[in-house]
Amino acid sequence: MGLANNITILRVLLIPVFMVFLLAAPQPSGSYIAAIIFAVAAATDSIDGYIARATSKVTTFGKLLDPLADKLLVSAALISLVQLERLPAWIVIVIIAREFAVSGLRLIALAERKVIPASRLGKAKTFSQLIAIIIIILNVPYSIYGQPLGWILIIIATVLTVLSGVDYFIKSVDVLNSINGTQE
Repeated sequence: MGLANNITILRVLLIPVFMVFLLAAPQPSGSYIAAIIFAVAAATDSIDGYIARATSKVTTFGKLLDPLADKLLVSAALISLVQLERLPAWIVIVIIAREFAVSGLRLIALAERKVIPASRLGKAKTFSQLIAIIIIILNVPYSIYGQPLGWILIIIATVLTVLSGVDYFIKSVDVLNSINGTQE
């Protein structure tokens, strides 16, 4: 299967472990352990991609599972934070809806034999989400102008999520036109 794919599978397997510590373990120690597990799982995304490219072992399985693992990890964290009443559901719905929309767009592009690569804005979105999630899991007590740091960071992440989603659709207008039978 290859080291890169095994690391991706590890990321998926860490999700329920992360959730147990966040949702069921005594607090605050459970949150600290959950934050560490989440950070390790998030870091494996860069590691598996690097290994796959460095060893020229980029596989179809990896191309499918890697983004799915990322979305599962972030979605599990966000939904868990709603359960803990640390995030409002509307933010989670916006973020997950964007992920479904962009994933659908990528599948359409793939059917048209086109690839939609990750953009800088998409990478900034991912980074901001990961940092915001960790800060909220840790329940960091700092505030800026009276607003909790976690809230400010998740709002920034949500804005970047929406902007990057719009950016992907704007840059993929040719893909959308091709499924409608129109050409520009």
